[in-house]
Amino acid sequence: MNTINFKVMEGKEGIDALFLFATEGILVVNDRGAIVRVNPSAEKLFGYDTDELLGKRIEVLVPKRLEAKHVGHREKFNEDPHARSMGGGRELFGLKKDGTEFPVEISLSPYTTSEGKFVIGFIVDITVRKQAEEKLKNYSFELERQVKNRTLILEEAIQELERTKKDLHNALDKEKELNELKSRFVSMASHEFRTALTTMMSSLSLVTKYGEQKDIEKQTKHVSKIKTSINNLTDILNDFLSVSKLEEGKIENLPEEIDLRTFIKDVISEMKGMATQGQVLTQEHSGKEIVSLDKKLLKNVLFNLISNAIKFSPEQGKVEVNSQATDTSVKISVKDNGIGISKEDQQHLFERFFRGHNATHIQGTGLGLNIVAKYAELMNGSLDVESEENKGTKFTIIIPQ
Repeated sequence: MNTINFKVMEGKEGIDALFLFATEGILVVNDRGAIVRVNPSAEKLFGYDTDELLGKRIEVLVPKRLEAKHVGHREKFNEDPHARSMGGGRELFGLKKDGTEFPVEISLSPYTTSEGKFVIGFIVDITVRKQAEEKLKNYSFELERQVKNRTLILEEAIQELERTKKDLHNALDKEKELNELKSRFVSMASHEFRTALTTMMSSLSLVTKYGEQKDIEKQTKHVSKIKTSINNLTDILNDFLSVSKLEEGKIENLPEEIDLRTFIKDVISEMKGMATQGQVLTQEHSGKEIVSLDKKLLKNVLFNLISNAIKFSPEQGKVEVNSQATDTSVKISVKDNGIGISKEDQQHLFERFFRGHNATHIQGTGLGLNIVAKYAELMNGSLDVESEENKGTKFTIIIPQ
C-alpha cells in the first residue's frame, strides 16, 4: 500500500520549492530596508533579472512620488512589527524597472533569526482586478447616468403632463368664463337693445306726430332721444367687440408718433355730439406734444372715459380733459362733476359687468371700465380713480414713454 509522506515539504528543499515556484511575488527585506532575497515571480513582476534586486533598498520598487512616505511607514512598522496587509485602505503601487507603475496588494509578515530582523512581503499584481473594478465602476456610472436621464425624461414628461393638464384646466375655465360672459352679455344686451329700440320707436312716432303739429321744440326733444339711443346701441356693440378681441388676444400695443394735443382735440370734437344740452367739454395740455402711443388703444380709452363722464354728468355739467407729456410718461385725466362713485363701489369698479349702486338707472353694459383697464395694461400703463358721491369723478391714465 502506497503512503503519502506529509513531511516532504518540511525540509529545506520543500521550503525552497514554495519560495521559488510561488505565483505570488515574494521579497525578504532586512530591518534596514535592503532586499536580501527575492523569488522569480517577484523579479518577473518588477521586470528585473535574476538576483538583480539583491542588496537594493526596497524603495527602488516604490514610485518616486511615494518614496519618502514609504520610508516613514517602513520605519514605523519596524517599531512594532506584526503580520498585516499593507496600505490600510490606501491604493498601493509598485514601480517596474522600466518606470511603469502598476497597482499591487501587499501582505507583510515579520520574523526574527539569529542573523537579525526580517520582513517577508507577499506581492500580487492587481491590475486586472483594478481594470475590472474600473470597468464595473464605469458601467455603474453609465447605468446610473442612464437611470438619471430616464428619470429626468420621466420627470419632464410628468411635468409636461401637469402643464398640459393645467393648460386644459385653464382653457376649460376660460371657455366657461367666456360662455358665462356671452350669456350675461346676451341677457344684458337684449335688455338694453329692447329699451333703446322701444325708445326709438316711441320717439319716431312722436316726431311724426309733432311734425304734423309743427311743434319743433318737441320734435327736437324726441330726435335727441333717438340720437341718445343710437349712441347707447353703438356703445354696447363697441364694448362687445372690444371684449371679444381682448379674449381672443387680437389686440396688440403698436405705438407710433402722434401729436397728443391735436389727437385729444379731434376725439373731443367727435364726442361733442354725445353731450346733452348745456354740457361743456374742455381740453388743456402741457409739456411735449409729440409722443409715442397706440392710436387705436388711446382713442378707445378716451371714448370710454369721456362718454362715461358725459353719461353720468348732469345737464350744464362740465367734462375736463387734461393731458401732460414728459420724456418719461404721458398722463391723461378725464374729470366730471357728475354723480360720483362710492368708496365701496370703487373696489369693484374695473370688474366685468359691475355697475355702481347709483348708476343702475343709467344705460350701460358695465364693461367699459374693464376694457379701459385692459387697454391701459396693454400699453404698460396704470389707471387710477378719484371720486366722491355727488361731487364727480376723475380718471387718470399714466403711460410710460
